[in-house]
Amino acid sequence: MTGEFTMVKLIAFHLPQYHAIPENDSWWGEGFTDWDNVNKAKPMFEGHSQPRVPLDGCYNMLDRSTHLRQAELARRYGIYGFCYYHYWFSGKLLLEKPLELILREKDVDLPFCMCWANEPWTRSWDGQNREVIMPQDYDDKTDWEKHISYLMPFFKDDRYIKVDNKPMFVIYRTNNVTGCEEIIDYWDSVCRENGFAGIYIVEENNNFQHDAQCKNSSAILDFEPGYTRSFDKGTIEKAANKISLFFGKKYSTFSYEKTCEHITERPLKTSDKPSYLGIFTGWDNTPRRAEGGTVTADASPQLFEKFLARQIERSNSVNNEFLFINAWNEWAEGAYLEPDTANGYAYLEAVQRALTENN
Repeated sequence: MTGEFTMVKLIAFHLPQYHAIPENDSWWGEGFTDWDNVNKAKPMFEGHSQPRVPLDGCYNMLDRSTHLRQAELARRYGIYGFCYYHYWFSGKLLLEKPLELILREKDVDLPFCMCWANEPWTRSWDGQNREVIMPQDYDDKTDWEKHISYLMPFFKDDRYIKVDNKPMFVIYRTNNVTGCEEIIDYWDSVCRENGFAGIYIVEENNNFQHDAQCKNSSAILDFEPGYTRSFDKGTIEKAANKISLFFGKKYSTFSYEKTCEHITERPLKTSDKPSYLGIFTGWDNTPRRAEGGTVTADASPQLFEKFLARQIERSNSVNNEFLFINAWNEWAEGAYLEPDTANGYAYLEAVQRALTENN
């Protein structure tokens, strides 16, 4: 990393699964989108805020107006850019239309990058290799070429986030990728042939992997709360702290405040690679996983602001250019910045104040 940064840039992860696709029609029922999970959710205990209701209603990611509104809202409250999930399965694309629309619509004026969500799709929604309905395979070298060829028009877009003239590309699970270093080397060479200084691969610390898996990646980011809940197994609440039954379905809770204390008190890493910090707005995946779902019942805009401010301060102290927020619109996981009927714009206002306090 080169240069000095006066203020960390906030990047929010962005889920594109708010439009129907033929595959989801087949797997989950005609017209399925993640709104189906959100809207059918029910409270499982007293004070459980479900269902979550978007203040401006459920939107379609194939509508240009949706992207324009999201970009304007993000800019207004201080979100620098979005990191869109990208789904590539050996040449098979899923949920690609929203980002392809953005590529065409240049007036959607917000920086963006992509995160390859390179896990198999399953019926259990948890990333494990059970009931696989869309597998991953990394051994076909011609697929590496097809993949980078697909990505290149996005990389060349002026809005695409770059570091030292290298397009940023996040990989969710590098530990899954056989030959990962060879793939990165190949993609780096193709990027150089296309006028870039290489490719800027960012690996994730999450509940599946800790620390860099590839010597030739450029940076690491902490994906929260998965990383901390896995990393601090012995010190934070896990599924056993509160289990209740609701019509035969189990759920568990963990403390947002305690988890964020661990996130913000963990010593900053020192290495030759930038290690970008993360934070999350809350967690509640019972809309997707009522059987075994997990909830942060104590999450609030006030606590989010407190811990976001800490992460901004910590990021600035080590000259980190980026900080990653989970998430802009993970409604079915209870991790979103977008306004809802319960909190209005409070989470976005918290972002604005946290940035102002640390500027």
